[in-house]
Amino acid sequence: MMRPHQLIPARACVLVIDVQEKLLPLIRNHDRVTQASVKLLRGATIFSVPMIVTEQYPKGLGKTGAPLTDVISATTSRVLEKPTFSAWADPGVREAMIALDRPQVIVIGIEAHVCVQQTVLDLVSRDYDVFVCADAIGSRGTMDYDRALERMRHEGAWITTVESVLFELCRRCDTPEFKRMLEVIKTSPPPE
Repeated sequence: MMRPHQLIPARACVLVIDVQEKLLPLIRNHDRVTQASVKLLRGATIFSVPMIVTEQYPKGLGKTGAPLTDVISATTSRVLEKPTFSAWADPGVREAMIALDRPQVIVIGIEAHVCVQQTVLDLVSRDYDVFVCADAIGSRGTMDYDRALERMRHEGAWITTVESVLFELCRRCDTPEFKRMLEVIKTSPPPE
């Protein structure tokens, strides 16, 4: 029996928001954000969860960071440029998400209080079940990060972690996917 708001691989997608090479080094705990993001992307591929990747003004902020790009390039994921802070507000991103027809959105990216928060608020208001991986999002400042998590939770998003998401997608320990997922988890230590 499916419980409400429980992640199901066939119903989920990953939205990677603006984890770009020139902005990433400015993010507080950027190493944690990068490692957790790579872990989620590697795990999502195991469960065939599709991904959409956005880039905000890549001419100035650069492309998606290399560790993520290495994983993304091995998938059929789309990388979409957006001028809007909310990914949902961009027609190209919105159309790509609608085409996926996945009511559950796992969100990672930067910055938590700008593009991530605005996207999450838009998605929640359109009845998506949104799962924000707190260890795979970040901001330049702690207060902005903390208040963004608080607001997104208050508005109806589920605040979780990458490992929690991966175990929820997996559900069982007696499958080949579990063994592959465990290898992903072992190669990246949990955040503090």
